[in-house]
Amino acid sequence: MEAIAKLRNYPTSPRRMRLLADVIRGMGVEKALALLEHHPQHSATPLYKLVRSAISNWEQKNEGQSSTDSNLVVKTIFVDNARTLKRMLPAPQGRAYRLRKRSNHVTVIVDEKNPTSVQAEEEVIIAENETAAETAAPVKKKAAKKAATKKSAPKKAKAAKSKKTTKK
Repeated sequence: MEAIAKLRNYPTSPRRMRLLADVIRGMGVEKALALLEHHPQHSATPLYKLVRSAISNWEQKNEGQSSTDSNLVVKTIFVDNARTLKRMLPAPQGRAYRLRKRSNHVTVIVDEKNPTSVQAEEEVIIAENETAAETAAPVKKKAAKKAATKKSAPKKAKAAKSKKTTKK
């Protein structure tokens, strides 16, 4: 059974947050927490807290089970745009530049990794690799035909020119 945690209106640009979200997507929860705890990027701290919150929500839903015993995985994580504060920045010669202070919403879904489905996925991948190897073996490559090249000027004309220049 999956558990959800949301972070709303966090004042960081969505692109910066997505860079970290892409790193931990599909990762085991313990590994993701270890990575986020020591990551130098500013967005790592709220993501760390959010994943911990999702784990706590999962433990509340599944009473009697601990998150360390089960194979919890960051099943889904996505970052959406939130409100943008528009401010003005003074510029030369009486002008003003628009400054957009972006913020984002983050949603994390944590779920157990089912070991039977993992084995089934591995078997499918192995079967695909075997069939690809079998089909690739009998295929023979045909030799590419050489394109006809354009003939240059006759050699006689070149020889005549060189004789004229040598006579002088």
